Amino acid sequence: MDWETSFDEYLEHLCEAIGHSDRRAGLVGYCQGLMLPIARKSVEPLAAHLEPHRVSARHQSLHHFVSKSEWSDAALVEQVRRWVLPHMNPSNGLYWIIDDTGVPKKGKHSVGVARQYCGQLGKQDNCQVAVSLSVATTEASLPVAYQLYLPKEWADDPARRRLAGVPEEIGFATKPQIAIKQLREARQSGAPNGVVLADAGYGNDTAFRDGVSEMGLQYAVGIQSSTRVWPPGLAPLPAESSQGKAGRPRSLQRRVPGHNPVAVKDLALALEPSRYQTVSWREGTRTALSSRFAALRVRASHRDYWRAAPRDEEWLLIEWPIGELEPTKYWLCTLPEETAVEHLVHVAKMRWRIERDYQDLKQEFGLGHFEGRGWRGFHHHASLCIAAYGFLVAQRLNEGGKKNSEIRSAPALPTDYIPRGSPANAATRT
Repeated sequence: MDWETSFDEYLEHLCEAIGHSDRRAGLVGYCQGLMLPIARKSVEPLAAHLEPHRVSARHQSLHHFVSKSEWSDAALVEQVRRWVLPHMNPSNGLYWIIDDTGVPKKGKHSVGVARQYCGQLGKQDNCQVAVSLSVATTEASLPVAYQLYLPKEWADDPARRRLAGVPEEIGFATKPQIAIKQLREARQSGAPNGVVLADAGYGNDTAFRDGVSEMGLQYAVGIQSSTRVWPPGLAPLPAESSQGKAGRPRSLQRRVPGHNPVAVKDLALALEPSRYQTVSWREGTRTALSSRFAALRVRASHRDYWRAAPRDEEWLLIEWPIGELEPTKYWLCTLPEETAVEHLVHVAKMRWRIERDYQDLKQEFGLGHFEGRGWRGFHHHASLCIAAYGFLVAQRLNEGGKKNSEIRSAPALPTDYIPRGSPANAATRT
């Protein structure tokens, strides 16, 4: 089957998720536009390339579909997952990757924009940040949830919320709280078991790790070097005996001087050099990627003096590259005790796949190109970008690695076309 016929079938599949039939033209047109290899994928350029001689009318209809129309983002992305997941081979492992991405944004009126860390820029700046959940195998990955992080100054400002159309049920939530909600909803919709992967921005949060375990899922998450754990064989002391003492019986664990958890960095530095071994985890662009790792069984210690029983043992994985003065990365991992170090490394390093998602979504599908200011438009545009990307993921799995520009060409624009907002004497485009 040629790709155009397959794309038509895919769009028909997606249309089942958006309700009214009069929304079909909007979804089909928007996804067709996002598949075009053009530099800018905001509404007006999409309209210009889809219908060069009816730009204004097409722009109006697409703008209404993406900014105003009341269809469910979750239902659309779920429909994408149902199409793509059967093409993904989980025989070598299935993973749920949690991350966030920033889109630089000027001004202060676009929903959620604030001065915060932007990964795309590598620094603090004005941007919007969204939390995503992706399903991944060793061959491919696909975002299955995407939600804007609403900073506290936005969540607590009724006027800004009203102008941006933020739903009443959306309050302030930390990024780990958003991620747990996404993961829980994915599980409720029938998502399969998989190992949860996340960086230290999520792994440092004990409630996040506990939430993943409560769903019956394993995790391999980054943590900071200052995270404190109980070394192998150690745990908090049991509750003090209440014999002969007045009051209620003691039930909480305790710590005493000389019996305390340690920072993972101190634990790593104290290990014998022989505990570290070189492990390769995948082929890079030029050579195999490898580093030195050590793994040991520890217990997380966060506020365990409020618990009656010690936390379960889990793996602490440490990376100390040759030539570095100290270890550079740490993970906590709940894979079984008999898991080999090589497999722990393979799992922990699988998080790299999310970078491919973000790269393609931004460069090939215009994830950050939406020019509206509202909550609904922001999420509708992102969901449609994920929908277009989902088709490309399935095509790659079926036919080998391809870029979007390799399977479709852009139609030519009229010689007298002038982009909206350009000066009257702007040069024409070809």
